[in-house]
Amino acid sequence: MDMLRGEKIAEADLTDWRKLAQGLHARYLVGSFSIGARFVAAVGEAGDAIGHHPRVSMGNGYVDLKLITDDAVYRDGEGTEHIIEWVTQQDVDLARRITEIAAEHQVDADPTAVSMIELGLDTARSATIAPVWAALLTGNPESQGHGSPSDEIRDATGRVPNLWFGDADEHAATRPRFHVEVYVAPEVAEQRIAAAVAAGGTVVDDSNSPSLTVLADQDGNRGIVCVDTSAAKKA
Repeated sequence: MDMLRGEKIAEADLTDWRKLAQGLHARYLVGSFSIGARFVAAVGEAGDAIGHHPRVSMGNGYVDLKLITDDAVYRDGEGTEHIIEWVTQQDVDLARRITEIAAEHQVDADPTAVSMIELGLDTARSATIAPVWAALLTGNPESQGHGSPSDEIRDATGRVPNLWFGDADEHAATRPRFHVEVYVAPEVAEQRIAAAVAAGGTVVDDSNSPSLTVLADQDGNRGIVCVDTSAAKKA
């Protein structure tokens, strides 16, 4: 099934959901664990009907859901097909159904609360070093390039954050090469950046804001606030 571009996801107007990195994310607020369990059971039945399910995480007062297709089709500029992890139409359809189920169970969504973390490592030798990180992070060499046409490290079970590799000059001056990517809903990006600055951080690069805003702490360690503006509903 073909991947969906950001504008198609925006057109779907998924009020409960936000596109973060490769998937759709939602948080539902529940009054008790048993209410959350019943809600998840109903979501599971909806997934059974189409043979597709969200990834689920439950905690005190909330249920987090992530929708992603493991075998989405991406076509590069030369027309070559790649199998990747991304949002497809089946994710959009199930997201709509889950929103209906939430209404039936009187469970409210909190879309601004969704967030996820990825790791970035700038290197000129991703193919060389990726096996080390695949082994260290997941213990599985097949996690290198899993769901991605690059050397990116992705644990199929979602136990650890994705690690992707950015370009770097091998002979450039030494600087921090690791950074943290923080994906947030568009509505809260400005607030998140302001809070980091108020705590002593510095905006290093906002030339690609609001999609990417690079911040640094007092030691120069970098974090990037990321927003998928292409999938956000236009005002």
